[in-house]
Amino acid sequence: MKNFLSVTAGIVRCPFHTGMKTFFSTTAIGLLLFCTGCSRSDSPDRETLNCQAFCFYYNWYGNTEKDGREIHWAHPVLKQSDEDTVTRGTIPGGDDIASNFFPQLGAYSCTDSATVDRHMRMLTQARIGVIVLTWWDVHDFGYQSVPLIMDLAARHGVKVCFHIEPFAGRNAETVRRNIQTIVDSYGCHPAFYRNGGKPLFFIYDSYLTPPEEWDTLLLPDGSITIRNTPYDALMIGLWVKEGEEDFFARSGFDGFYTYFGATAFTYGSTPAHWPYLQKWAKQHGKLFIPSVAPGYIDTRVRPWNGRTSRDRENGRYYDRMFEAAIHSGVTHIGITSFNEWHEGTQIEPAVPFHPAAFHYLDYEPLQPDYYLDRTAYWLERWEEAR
Repeated sequence: MKNFLSVTAGIVRCPFHTGMKTFFSTTAIGLLLFCTGCSRSDSPDRETLNCQAFCFYYNWYGNTEKDGREIHWAHPVLKQSDEDTVTRGTIPGGDDIASNFFPQLGAYSCTDSATVDRHMRMLTQARIGVIVLTWWDVHDFGYQSVPLIMDLAARHGVKVCFHIEPFAGRNAETVRRNIQTIVDSYGCHPAFYRNGGKPLFFIYDSYLTPPEEWDTLLLPDGSITIRNTPYDALMIGLWVKEGEEDFFARSGFDGFYTYFGATAFTYGSTPAHWPYLQKWAKQHGKLFIPSVAPGYIDTRVRPWNGRTSRDRENGRYYDRMFEAAIHSGVTHIGITSFNEWHEGTQIEPAVPFHPAAFHYLDYEPLQPDYYLDRTAYWLERWEEAR
C-alpha cells in the first residue's frame, strides 16, 4: 500500500521506518506532537472528552445499498460445539439482522460518511475520548473504513486506537507486521491515539499465544522486539482466567483488560475481582483497564447461550459495573461496546422495531440515547472521584 495518509487538511507524508532513512517533514512532526494525547480546542464537545475512556467500536458493518451486500448484519446462526458451523441457517440482514436489538440508524454501513459522522457525534455526547477499532488484518472488509473513521474522528476531537483480533495466522511475528502497518499508515494522523508518545494496542484473546512467544516481541531483548524501536507501543492483553499473573509477568505486556460484558462470565469480567487486579497491576508497573457494559445478549446468533445473557435492568446493570470500576481505583476504563450488536453490549441508540421476522428488544422506557447520556454521567462522576 502507498505510504501516504489522506487527512482533512490535505495529503501528508508520514515518517516511516522501513530499513531506509527516515524522513520527517515539518508538517509530520507537528502532527506527531499533536497526537500525543487527547485534543483540546475551542469546540465545546472536544473540551469534555475523556481520553482515559476507551470504547470498543466495530467497523465491520456493511449493507447492500453502500457495499453491495449485507456484511455482519447477515450472519450464520452458530451451534454450540464449534462456532464456525451453521446449524439454523443464516440471518439475511436488512430488517432481519444478527442482533437482539435494532439500531436507530438501521442496518448501516461503516463506509458511509454520514453514518460515521453521526457515530462521532454520539461519542462526543457520551464524552468518550478514544474509540478502539476492531482490526482483522488488511484483507478484512473493515480495513477500508479506517481512513474515513480517522478523518471524521479528528473532526470531532475523538482519538483512535486498535483492537488486534485473532485473525488467521496471528502470532507474535504477524502482530508485529500489523503494528508496523498501522503505525506507518496512521501514526501521524491527528486522530491517532498516543499515551506518553506511544500508541496503544489491545490484543484480544492474547492467551492463544504462549508467553514465551510474546516475549520475543514484547521484551527488550526479544528477537523481533518492538521495544526501543519506532513501533514501541503500550500492549494490553486480555485477562480471562484466575491465576494469569504469571502470564502477564513473563510475556512483556504493559497491561491488561477484561473486555467481556457479562459479569462473572470470566474471572476478569467479575467486578469483585477488580480491586485485586488493580492492586496487582500497580505493584507490577502495569495498566489495568476493566471493561464495563450495559448488558449482554447474543441469542440471535448463539441460541444456546441464554445463560450468558445479562439483562440491562433499565440501566442499573451499567450503573453497577461503572461504580465497581470507579471504586477499584483504576486510571483507565474500557466500555464494551459502542456497537457490538451481535452480543447486545452496544450503547449506540436502539429503537423499537417489530417486523415479521423478529421482535427486537429496545431500551424502553428509557430513551434511545439513554446509554450515551449515562456514559457521560459516569465519566463525570469518575473524574470527580479521582
